Amino acid sequence: MDIIPGGDGAAAPQTGPGPLIQDVETASFMTEVIEASRSVPVIVDFWAPWCGPCKQLGPVLERLVTEAGGKVRLAKVDIDQNQQLAQQLRVQSIPMVYAFFGGRPLDGFQGAVPESEVKAFIDRVIEAASSMGGGVDAQGTPVAQLIAEGKAALAKEDHGTAMQMFTKVLEAEEQNVAALAGLAKCYLASGEAEAARNLIDSVPEEKRDDADVAAVRSALDLAAEVAGAGADAAAELAAKVEANPADHQARFDLAMALFAGGDRPGAVDALLDIVRRNAGWNEGAARKQLIKMFEAWGPDDPLTVEGRERLSTVLFS
Repeated sequence: MDIIPGGDGAAAPQTGPGPLIQDVETASFMTEVIEASRSVPVIVDFWAPWCGPCKQLGPVLERLVTEAGGKVRLAKVDIDQNQQLAQQLRVQSIPMVYAFFGGRPLDGFQGAVPESEVKAFIDRVIEAASSMGGGVDAQGTPVAQLIAEGKAALAKEDHGTAMQMFTKVLEAEEQNVAALAGLAKCYLASGEAEAARNLIDSVPEEKRDDADVAAVRSALDLAAEVAGAGADAAAELAAKVEANPADHQARFDLAMALFAGGDRPGAVDALLDIVRRNAGWNEGAARKQLIKMFEAWGPDDPLTVEGRERLSTVLFS
């Protein structure tokens, strides 16, 4: 998502913490949202005076943000008065809510969802920001920015850059969970599973349920499971499955061989085929393996998104 405020962007610098809830316009968006989010999460509520659902959601957001006691701020943007900004942020329907931290989008939702979901959203944003850290490194670069850059490098499989970013974070905050998990992913991608596991084992007990940490643990488990599975076994297993389509164990082994060989879509297809044929086989082993893969790849991975949808279709059709 490109964040390019309209106008000349010459809003006055923010000199204090500012109010928890405020109206923000295009000219002040960079200061009051992007820059402010480098120290505290900022939730942006895109609304309009004529929008009925906005009138339902707005007061709920304001109350819950106030109850959060300064751990998050709320910026309200009237899209009628700031149409260019709404277009740049791809706001197509309202109410639309985005959360920013470290100068980047962190999470979001659309529509007037129930209060329980709004609270869960705010809690999730606060927790994610906490794990990313709000400090700076020795050069004064915000920790959240370094983590965002590290994650972006990981997504591009630029493990060298990612490692540099996460290492800088850990020099400033040695128990930063997001950086520990990110660096562990770098080690895992380089084949250094033991180093990755040692890093994850160093995560404080109260943070071990963090999503990034759980993803690394799942990836480590998968790596251990396919350690003895050679990609060259896939052809033999495929022939075995073709000869006996009801041999679910052979199909499961084929999935793991495909995974070991880097064929993630093929592995997903094979596991989904088991679920389709016999969801309860081996105490739901195929479904459990799919969930483990999705967790390891992360919720934003296109194959995770597609795979979850296909799994739901198979299970509930």
